[in-house]
Amino acid sequence: MKIPDEIKNSGAETAIVLGSGLGPFAESLEHDFSIGYGAIEGLPASGVPGHAGRFIVARLAGKPILVAQGRVHLYEGWSAHEVVRHVQLMHAAGIKKLLLTNAAGTVNKSFEPGTWMVISDHINLTGHSPLRGGPNFIDMSQVYSPRIRSVFRKAAAEKNIKLHEGVYAAMPGPQFETPAEIRMLQTLGADAVGMSTVAEATQARLLGMEVAGFSCLTNWGAGLSDAALAHEDVTAVGKAAAGQMVELLHAAFPLV
Repeated sequence: MKIPDEIKNSGAETAIVLGSGLGPFAESLEHDFSIGYGAIEGLPASGVPGHAGRFIVARLAGKPILVAQGRVHLYEGWSAHEVVRHVQLMHAAGIKKLLLTNAAGTVNKSFEPGTWMVISDHINLTGHSPLRGGPNFIDMSQVYSPRIRSVFRKAAAEKNIKLHEGVYAAMPGPQFETPAEIRMLQTLGADAVGMSTVAEATQARLLGMEVAGFSCLTNWGAGLSDAALAHEDVTAVGKAAAGQMVELLHAAFPLV
């Protein structure tokens, strides 16, 4: 795919992918350039509410940053190879550090909705890998950078923002999990569950990028409360909690 010159020449070494409801973070930045995914040949465009589907070249704490406002998902019918095309583009454009955000259900009863979790590890239950098709044997011992996690934990403590740390489980979706599946995830050691991020993190590690992941905990997993689950509620809670991540990013970004 052809990388737009404005992205290739931006000088950005860090990129962030924004999950459901987190698009407003992009509006808090000073924009230099934006382009829709559909305008870049070979890049799939999302049709999910809460995912604008565009790249933004912006500035954060005086430094350039590349923002992917939205992503595509396996549950939309895209292959694992297709859902990581934006990661491949960012790497080719010179991105060395990738921050992945998502909206997730909380599986850990101590991690209440409306708070954030920095991902320490993941469990891939989607049945898919973007590395399938070749001998892409990579070490997955530390997918999520301990260094970046430490930077954000310190920033959260200084800003008095609650930031959990835990394991993210990826499910294929698009249906939300059943109560039995939530109990299974608890047994497996998961703290949060969602439908994205893992393929992107895996691709980024193959490309040698330093990765960090953050889950906005938008709802209790099925069976942990009496409330029915709806994507509109997930998006609304994500928007409400986006301000915390904006504050964290402004504090942590200069050290990332």
